Amino acid sequence: MSSHSANFEQTKKSKSAWRWVPTLYFTEGLAYSIVVFLSVIMYKRMGMSNADIALYTSWLYLPWVLKPFWAPLVDVLRTKRYWILVLQSLLAVGLAGVGLTIPLPEYFQFSIIFFWLLAFVSSTHQVAADGFYLLALTESSKSFFIGFRSAFFSIAIIAGQGLVVLFAGQLETALSVSPVELKVAANPKRFFEETIRVDSTKAKELSGALRLIAKPSYVEISTRPKTKEHVGFYKNFAKSFNIMNGFTKEYLEMPDTSNLSNLTGNVGIVKFVLSKKPSEGSEYLVNVDFLEGNEGIKVIEGKELRFTDKNWNKPAFTVFQVDSTIAKQAVSVFAARSAGLPLVWSITFFVLAVLFILLFFYHRKVLPDPDEDIYAGSRRVSSPGKEFFRSYARFFEKKKIILIILFLLFFNFGEAQILKISSLFMLDSREHGGLGLTTTEAGLANGVIAVTAIILGGILGGLFVYKKGLKSLLMPMFFAINIPNLTYVYLAWSQPELVWITYACVAVESFGYGFGLTFYLMYMINISEGEYRTSHYALAAGFMALGMMIPGMLSGIIQQAIGYKFFFMWIFISAVPGFILARYIPLEYQFGKKKLAEN
Repeated sequence: MSSHSANFEQTKKSKSAWRWVPTLYFTEGLAYSIVVFLSVIMYKRMGMSNADIALYTSWLYLPWVLKPFWAPLVDVLRTKRYWILVLQSLLAVGLAGVGLTIPLPEYFQFSIIFFWLLAFVSSTHQVAADGFYLLALTESSKSFFIGFRSAFFSIAIIAGQGLVVLFAGQLETALSVSPVELKVAANPKRFFEETIRVDSTKAKELSGALRLIAKPSYVEISTRPKTKEHVGFYKNFAKSFNIMNGFTKEYLEMPDTSNLSNLTGNVGIVKFVLSKKPSEGSEYLVNVDFLEGNEGIKVIEGKELRFTDKNWNKPAFTVFQVDSTIAKQAVSVFAARSAGLPLVWSITFFVLAVLFILLFFYHRKVLPDPDEDIYAGSRRVSSPGKEFFRSYARFFEKKKIILIILFLLFFNFGEAQILKISSLFMLDSREHGGLGLTTTEAGLANGVIAVTAIILGGILGGLFVYKKGLKSLLMPMFFAINIPNLTYVYLAWSQPELVWITYACVAVESFGYGFGLTFYLMYMINISEGEYRTSHYALAAGFMALGMMIPGMLSGIIQQAIGYKFFFMWIFISAVPGFILARYIPLEYQFGKKKLAEN
């Protein structure tokens, strides 16, 4: 082929690549973000505890850890283009499955199955998309589009935990009210008279999104038993008020006057109001549900409450009772949440399913069909088994491979925990150590603000590597990804009232993450150089995912044990192993500078 023909072919491929490279990597990033980040937000809004959310959703990282074990199948069976289209259709099916299961009573068990399907499909789609990228573009085009590929992947990740959450937040405003979490404690040192506090005054309208307010949000009930007469009085008091103000349509029953001298468990009362008047004709059914803790603490009145524009500022009473067998300190967590929340998240996932169907049809039309995109079995000399095991053997023969693996695991050790807990920290009430942001405010923080900062940090990081090379930037970039985590220490200890302060801290932390992550990604490319570049990069990415999964699984347990204030201090300390390992890893001095200059 003449040089003129080659240049024409290269220009043609570059122009056509603009039609599919951005959307393909946006699809890849969005699917990843939905599984890893959006699942956390959804389960939090549905009322699960932080420990359960962190534990179960962290397991969803596993397919990205294990994908090197089935990645060769994408080479051996069918073309990369075929895999991309099939997997995008399966992503749409999985998202619709999540939407269908959310309204079910056992929604968690069913929805987590579909999230597992999405995780395996998304990780395999990532392998197919990366392979197609290497085949469908010329050498210079690969270099030209590498920055755009990463940018659209990052934008999609933040869109999943930001813009989609903003969308869900707007639906919450229209169809439900933001939930509230409260703790009920059994305390043997408390007296009955100090536990019962009833205030029937009307609430004042507050600014911000429509939300439930619990007063108090932390209730202590004496473990000393009381007579049925005393307990019956407070139960019927709450019930009569709830009926009178339209919170329940039940009829008031006459109290049982037999055996009133018998002792029973002590009780406490919490009142609920809406933060402001809803639109005329609106009606919100609120359920008070047990989340975790001692099951001996139960709701005996006011489990279902109906709020309208007529009674929004009147107190709705819920009565909690401590089982008479409880004699020691015990705590239970309850959530008051709107029955409309499942509908909100079902609609959100159905919309996402439609989006992936549209992306499937779009890519079916615009993805090229390069001659090089043929499955490996059609021209293989050695057997698939031999090539499979040989590629992995060569990876573990690399110099200082143990140090390399440990570095991959610990480089993101602190950031992996922040990614899992930061959204929960923003959404948790101020009484529980959080910032008390609305879903919309948290979505804005993790969406527009974070994505802008990460992209700017990544661009600046790339320019620094271009100028200086990778090795000279090892420590500056390591500090860049960890030092800004101190902003969360400040937020946890000060709990600023002004939301723009939170936005500024998120911007600083995200900028540092984007800047420092450039080194990590370039280092993965560095250690993948050689004959089996694709397999070795997949292995490095697997260790990266493992380094995100394990600390993410532990983060919820650690946070609940020590609280948000000390948790974010622990994040800063946990960067020490990565700092030590960074000083001893093998790294070519000019790597990065040399490659970028060639591009």
